Amino acid sequence: MKGVIFNILEELVEQRCGMQTWNTILSELGNEGVYTAGKSYPDEDLMALVGAVSSKLELPDAEVIGLFGQYLFSQLADRYPIFIEQENTLRGFLKSVDEVIHVEVRKLYENPNLPTFACKDIDDQTLLMEYRSPRQLCILAEGLIRGAALHYKTAITLEHPRCLHKGHDHCDLIVRFNTLGDDV
Repeated sequence: MKGVIFNILEELVEQRCGMQTWNTILSELGNEGVYTAGKSYPDEDLMALVGAVSSKLELPDAEVIGLFGQYLFSQLADRYPIFIEQENTLRGFLKSVDEVIHVEVRKLYENPNLPTFACKDIDDQTLLMEYRSPRQLCILAEGLIRGAALHYKTAITLEHPRCLHKGHDHCDLIVRFNTLGDDV
């Protein structure tokens, strides 16, 4: 996992809980907490941090990962606005993730270890995103999608009927673009 992800997790914890909480988490894990944005770090290190944050907040890991994904989107959008500016709609943005954004990320970072998304329009209001990754961070992907929906001011519902964590070979993330009057 790239250091920028660790940096953004630190920002989230400091913003929500204060610097002392972040420093306590690092101390309890025996972690120095120094991450260079472009350098790669073991996924296990990030998951240990997420577990410690979950414990401090008394929330399930999956909830923290989803919330982090949502926050992560906003922070990545601020750091790399070019990726967001290329698309005017949430649907267009989501469809560009694998074919445009991940291609550019591979140019910026050596071995970024990105998931793949295959998108299929089901109908005018529904997009199927097929997620594949040995990391199985589909909950993070859900959070990123929700963060993108907030950015594009688009109400969505998100279903996850197939999941790597349930023995499937991929996850199906079904994004429904709600019309006025529908629930978010």
